[in-house]
Amino acid sequence: MLGVIVFAHGSRDPLWRLPVESVAQQIARSDPAAAVSCAYLELCEPDMATAVRQMVEGGATRVRVLPLFFGMGKHAREDLPVLMKDLAESHPQVRFEQLPAAGEDPRLTALLAKIALETTP
Repeated sequence: MLGVIVFAHGSRDPLWRLPVESVAQQIARSDPAAAVSCAYLELCEPDMATAVRQMVEGGATRVRVLPLFFGMGKHAREDLPVLMKDLAESHPQVRFEQLPAAGEDPRLTALLAKIALETTP
């Protein structure tokens, strides 16, 4: 079973989470068979280990992590690979895949450019 974790930094502001959760909801609507969860580096719950543990307990055998970062800063470049390594060691029966940071995907940057240039009524 596929699991997808939408991974973001985290914030003390509860409204900050809404767009992150919206991405997770869209993934769940697009593939109802996939287990989908959000996870946060800090300041929010669940953390990555908790989200993965719950996903694995629910039957996930493959887990894809979508980092919602716009660039390959320290968190995406250094912190996340360490977390991924720890998860793979803790759950050797699960195949983990770290997707590129969201902002590194040319489809997203093209969409943002399109949004910026659209004429609004």
